[in-house]
Amino acid sequence: MGRVWARLRSWEGLLLAILVVIVIINIAQSPFYLRLDNQINLLQLSIEKIIIALIMAGIIINGEIDLSVASIMGLAACVLAALYERGVPAPIGIGAGLLVGVLCGAFNGYWVAYVGLPSLAVTLAGLIGYRGLARVLLGDRSIGNFPPWLNALGQQPLVGPFPLALVLFFALVVLAVIVLQRSAFGRYIYVIGINRDVARYSAVKVQRVKMLLYIASGFVSALAGLLLAARLGAVRGNTAEGFELDIITMVLLGGVSIFGGTGTLVGVLLSILIILNLRNGMSLVNITGNTQTGVIGALLILSVLVPNWARAARGALQRRA
Repeated sequence: MGRVWARLRSWEGLLLAILVVIVIINIAQSPFYLRLDNQINLLQLSIEKIIIALIMAGIIINGEIDLSVASIMGLAACVLAALYERGVPAPIGIGAGLLVGVLCGAFNGYWVAYVGLPSLAVTLAGLIGYRGLARVLLGDRSIGNFPPWLNALGQQPLVGPFPLALVLFFALVVLAVIVLQRSAFGRYIYVIGINRDVARYSAVKVQRVKMLLYIASGFVSALAGLLLAARLGAVRGNTAEGFELDIITMVLLGGVSIFGGTGTLVGVLLSILIILNLRNGMSLVNITGNTQTGVIGALLILSVLVPNWARAARGALQRRA
């Protein structure tokens, strides 16, 4: 009972309370809100973002950041589209898109893990560079007319009422929980995020852990980009542009410290549900997309400031004591 009460008093408990309030407001706004098809649609419209949020949580807990995820999404989708337009079979295009994602992640990881450059600078350069490559591939054109089976994978239910992307998300949640919370590799991620030097002196292979995280980030981002291409049925050079704002907000609002070392997947999942339900509620009352983006941006600022304020207040109280 004491453990449950402590959990309710934690950041996750606050997120749960906020989520309950938002759900109650949404129910009052629309009688169709709780229908299964609306809940699936709520997840489906942002499924690519929440898939990437899982790997982003690991990277930020590790004390790093990856601003290039949305650009890798767009680049992988553009590689698929460009190859398919030139007569290359779609399965080969999918494989090429995933390979490009791995290479982009490895490129980021090399400069961060082995050269020691700040991940903020490296991945910001990646954000610009990978997006530039995507625009070079397609220019201002929109390429679609993918094979029916590919569009069906992105748009039609696969298991019961759930589409492929949602099934993959549930599988990745289980995998992320096992890796981050139940494995030695997950413990290394936390230890490095707390203190890189202590981890290195404890014989943790810091460079290898960071490299593997960035490769995983590139692969998952490319996978999400291909899922987005299948769901939309067409690709442009600006596909997934700006997605990184929502993704990082989901992670930081979930209680993952921007400085690394702390955070849980429970908090990230609650944060995902808050943002998706908040967007859904704003859509129900016809609030425009630009205003919604502004609200999400405000949440990003608060998700960084509030934990710092709480930490400062706790420190002040301890000094007084």
